[in-house]
Amino acid sequence: MTAIEQTEAVRPRGTRLPRRARRNQLLGAAQEVFVAQGYHAAAMDDIAERAGVSKPVLYQHFPGKLDLYLALLDQHCESLIQSVRNALASTTDNKQRVRATMDAYFAYVEDDGGAFRLVFESDLTNEPAVRERVDKVTNECAEAICDVIAEDTGLSRAESMLLASGLGGLAQVVARSWLHSDRSVPRDQAVQLLTSLAWRGIAGFPLHGTDQQHH
Repeated sequence: MTAIEQTEAVRPRGTRLPRRARRNQLLGAAQEVFVAQGYHAAAMDDIAERAGVSKPVLYQHFPGKLDLYLALLDQHCESLIQSVRNALASTTDNKQRVRATMDAYFAYVEDDGGAFRLVFESDLTNEPAVRERVDKVTNECAEAICDVIAEDTGLSRAESMLLASGLGGLAQVVARSWLHSDRSVPRDQAVQLLTSLAWRGIAGFPLHGTDQQHH
């Protein structure tokens, strides 16, 4: 069931949606259109039609197409950042942290109505406001990973950030590649393979204050 169908299913006939519910409905319609058509090919007419509203209603909530797109980016960038933070906080076992973080990226590309395409495969990255948001999600996910690496290894912030950027980039690129390969490898197996690769690297850095590797 799409976001639009879910909204309509709970709304009694003949009633007006509250403003927040209407906004969410419009965002759901916009996401479906942007994911299917890309930013440049999408039109406000298409979004209004998909949402089942008039264009004036759409413009009451969003002054233009870019405003809609940025609102979606804000929502879905924050979703990935929070997922990565939750994965890192889910355990104190560092190998399981790596696995949970890798799985967060796979879950993100697999679900959410294709929203990852708006973030990582946008046709609007030359727009500064879009670039800013895409850079933010990359940087904040890396910062979250960096915090753990710096704390556990005693490496400098700059060194930890390089490693964190490598882990985050690896997870994002491989997860997208996996999805585009029609998930030819089961998700759990794909996550385990990537975890093994990443862990063989990061486990080589001793825990801070010991001569032992991560455990």
